[in-house]
Amino acid sequence: MQKKIKNHWHIQITAPHILAQAVSVTGIRTMRRRGLVAAWQPYRRRKGLCFLAAVACMLIFSYMLLIKEEEDGNTQKSENLRAEEHHERREAAVNQNELDYEQLKRPVYEKPPVDLHALGEFGRPVKLNLQGEEKRLEEESINKHQINIYVSDKISLHRCLDERWNPMCKTVRYDYHKLPRTSIVIAFYNEAASTLLRTVHSVLETTPDILLEELILVDDYSDKDHLKEPLERQITGLKKVRLVRAHKREGLVRARLLGASKATGEVLTFLDCHCECHEGWLEPIMERIREKETAVVCPVIDSIDWNTFEYLGHAGEPQIGGFDWRLAFTWHTVPEREQKRRRSPIDVISSPTMAGGLFSVSKKYFEYLGTYDTGMEVWGGENLEFSFRIWQCGGTLEVHPCSHVGHVFPKQAPYSRSKALANSVRSAEVWMDEYKELYYHRNPHARLEAYGDVTERRQLREKLRCKSFKWFLENVYPEVHVPEDNPGHFGMLKNKGMSDHCFDYNPASEQDVTGQKIILYPCHGMGQNQFFEYTSYNEIRYNTRQPEGCAAVEQGSDQLTIFLCRENGQSVPENQKFIFKEV
Repeated sequence: MQKKIKNHWHIQITAPHILAQAVSVTGIRTMRRRGLVAAWQPYRRRKGLCFLAAVACMLIFSYMLLIKEEEDGNTQKSENLRAEEHHERREAAVNQNELDYEQLKRPVYEKPPVDLHALGEFGRPVKLNLQGEEKRLEEESINKHQINIYVSDKISLHRCLDERWNPMCKTVRYDYHKLPRTSIVIAFYNEAASTLLRTVHSVLETTPDILLEELILVDDYSDKDHLKEPLERQITGLKKVRLVRAHKREGLVRARLLGASKATGEVLTFLDCHCECHEGWLEPIMERIREKETAVVCPVIDSIDWNTFEYLGHAGEPQIGGFDWRLAFTWHTVPEREQKRRRSPIDVISSPTMAGGLFSVSKKYFEYLGTYDTGMEVWGGENLEFSFRIWQCGGTLEVHPCSHVGHVFPKQAPYSRSKALANSVRSAEVWMDEYKELYYHRNPHARLEAYGDVTERRQLREKLRCKSFKWFLENVYPEVHVPEDNPGHFGMLKNKGMSDHCFDYNPASEQDVTGQKIILYPCHGMGQNQFFEYTSYNEIRYNTRQPEGCAAVEQGSDQLTIFLCRENGQSVPENQKFIFKEV
């Protein structure tokens, strides 16, 4: 509070340690000395303390910043270290997974070290310049086995083969723990020791141990000494190999069934007794059957030359199976419709039929389909019968391009196929419906063949509610030409001037049907090479075999030559048209 009293000021000052007092102007100096100075000194001290506190705060803040920067640096280093450790652990895990994967791929046995200069190694041909006794022994082995066993005996039982498959196949990885295990069944009769044992070792050295349940060898009552005690001695100690002996000659079909009856694997794999397998041959087949239990899957069958044992396989598009109207198995290129259906070059390929020697099937599905027709004898025809049954009864027959197995195709059948005709008749009677007549027209003697009782097989077809053969031709094998066989327009073509002579055509080989001349030959009434059909398109077709040939007139020639017939939908060339006139 302030009051003005005349020319004097009366001031009341309140300070923490100074009592209020009234002073005159003349007492100001005294106040300054005593009151104001006294009041200012604590303030000045506090200002100094605040300054010191501010400096301390700045120092503390700076220190904290330094600490934080150091901590951030340490954190970054720690994170980098953790990232590096994580990368190392991940790399180690990848390496471990790769090691584990390679471990799962390991075969039952590893191949012994390769002798690069050994005869036949990597599938190279063996060509020997033999003379005298050695030449005689070679020819003797060929006559006995229809395979050059003299050469086979000089090739390692463990030989390596070059890779023949599409490189894309190597990029596929399999979950081995989920793949089914297979029992491999190999039936043999009087097989040479070296080809049989090479097959056994090839299987054991290319098949992952984790996928092989067992390898069952079925001796179909062989009478050769080397297949008795010597064979038992050679396979004794081989892991997973079992030998089963038939007590009488059964033939391929029943011998295989004997092996299948002993099998414990989820999948049955049948191989011939003169095969060589590639590394990785089994996995794609097992993967496909895991995906689709009703799929019957064949490997790509590469040819091994019967004389030189050269491996002739290649990585190109494999061929598929067909048949001709003699009911003989035929090879064909993959049709355009099937190429369009597949999304990748390593997708499975649908095949109307199979050669029959090498395939895998779910044991459960094999039994559901009725296994093999046990009424069939020895071998021949069983492959087409089973092919028709697979397709018509709801399954699929496929070739896997990533699975390659080499097969020695003998010079000719090493033993009689006298029962093959009866086997084919059984197939026709059970599965071909009205189309069986096309078979009988081309094989008139087949009508007289005793083929046994097929009642059970017809009942099986009814039980499984299988589709018609017409459905098979339209949906599975539309590429095959179905003959018209109009009455009076098929059979033997007789020469008017020589009534006992007929058109006769003999192709150079089963694989080379065209290019030869039609000749006149005494009529024999057996069809086959004297069977021709005159079609509504004015063609003279030689359609006993596949591919079908048509008679044509070459310019400047008075003879008839067989050329390939037009494909469905194409027009008939003028030099393949013949006018039929009744006189």
